[in-house]
Amino acid sequence: MTLPATLPSTSQIYPPSQSPLRQLRALLVLVLIGIGVSGCGYNTIPTLEEEAKAKWADVQNQYQRRADLIPNLVATVQGYAKQEKEVLTSVIEARAKATSVKIDASQLTDPEKLKQFQEAQGQLSGALGRLLAVSENYPDLKSNQNFLALQSQLEGTENRIAVARRDYIEAARVFNTALRTFPTILWAKTLFLGHKPLAAFTANESAQTPPQVKF
Repeated sequence: MTLPATLPSTSQIYPPSQSPLRQLRALLVLVLIGIGVSGCGYNTIPTLEEEAKAKWADVQNQYQRRADLIPNLVATVQGYAKQEKEVLTSVIEARAKATSVKIDASQLTDPEKLKQFQEAQGQLSGALGRLLAVSENYPDLKSNQNFLALQSQLEGTENRIAVARRDYIEAARVFNTALRTFPTILWAKTLFLGHKPLAAFTANESAQTPPQVKF
């Protein structure tokens, strides 16, 4: 058997487009690009945005928990202080308004919407404070076990609201900072151009103070 004069070259065995070496190089390039994109903060903006939205959901959950406690609280107080109709009515009306003002994740970039939500919840906090203050005039109410349990749950919920609100404020600050600082600003001005800063959620001093009853 006669051997061929020359052996076939690598390019003859593997076409250029199918060369194992070229494929390996292409794979390495893709890996390096992926690492580079990740290292430059491509995923930072959507990740921080989702974290802030999750924190906002917790804020709403805690406010809803407070709203759920109010009907029983009002009913208990009413059983001992029916003459306090004005105070009881103000709480009921404030609760109705607060629960009607809702903000979904897509509205967090609207400062006016957030302001409306904040004001409604602040009015409810004020009305609750007045209701609890009135209870001091009724010794039997103050010693009622159901009232004591509701008052304790309400204070605990107010504390959780404060924590949830603080966590959202921090998450929004971190996200907003990422939109205007290097290197994430590069993505904010290109692929994430539609992502806007989240509205600040700041409460006045009275709104941050949980309603309390002094025994």
